Amino acid sequence: MTFNTAESVTLKIWDRTSLHETLDSAVSDLSARHNTTSCRIAVTCSGPNTFTLSVRGNEPALAL
Repeated sequence: MTFNTAESVTLKIWDRTSLHETLDSAVSDLSARHNTTSCRIAVTCSGPNTFTLSVRGNEPALAL
């Protein structure tokens, strides 16, 4: 796990069987650290087996 800034973290996940659990845990940790909801955490695939999680800005919520 690499912390790029105070608002983002990059994970290299090799074990595909734990992919969802690892990302869920990282989203929970990052949202708790920033005292925000998990909805404000963006997850992007930034390379092979590499994911970057970051706190999104204050953009308006998406209409459903």
